[in-house]
Amino acid sequence: MGRQAITLKADLGDSLSRQSMIDQTLLWSNHLDILVNNASLFEARPFEALHEEEWRRMLEVNLTAPFLLSQGLLKSLKATQGVIFNLCDIGAERPLRGYSHYSTSKSALIGLTRALAIELAPTVRCVGISPGQVAWPPSYTAEQRERLSARIPMEESGTPEDIARLIRFLALEGRYINGAIIPVDGGLSCRY
Repeated sequence: MGRQAITLKADLGDSLSRQSMIDQTLLWSNHLDILVNNASLFEARPFEALHEEEWRRMLEVNLTAPFLLSQGLLKSLKATQGVIFNLCDIGAERPLRGYSHYSTSKSALIGLTRALAIELAPTVRCVGISPGQVAWPPSYTAEQRERLSARIPMEESGTPEDIARLIRFLALEGRYINGAIIPVDGGLSCRY
């Protein structure tokens, strides 16, 4: 595609690490075509046992980090009429038991995506992508994976490459798609 990309590692729950990521990105280039906010925490904790610190950490990584990265890199995105992609989750609109803090953070990320789509247009677009089962937590057994995959109308889980292909399409061909939240879940969200 004639473009360059970099990957940077940071603890997005830590303000200094987040700022360092922004600074490194701006040192690399002042013209940023896309920002993919895909880092996320996904931890089960029953509501009754949820501690305030766990709540704050979930919101910090899943909501505050995308907000601050988008804001910190906005000038570079404006220079190219770039796109911000926020990886939401189908669990934002269809919460799972034991994941109230996760579902809340992803619901708020959907709200942020829609707000940025209005506020930053027409210069910068913002699109949300809501994956279903595209990557398994390492702790899931083969039996759990098989049982959960059976619920998906496509009868299989997706892959991270499914998300990457959609982002590529939206970045190159989706010039009029803004503020949409697109599920990539094999039809799973239709079953709830």
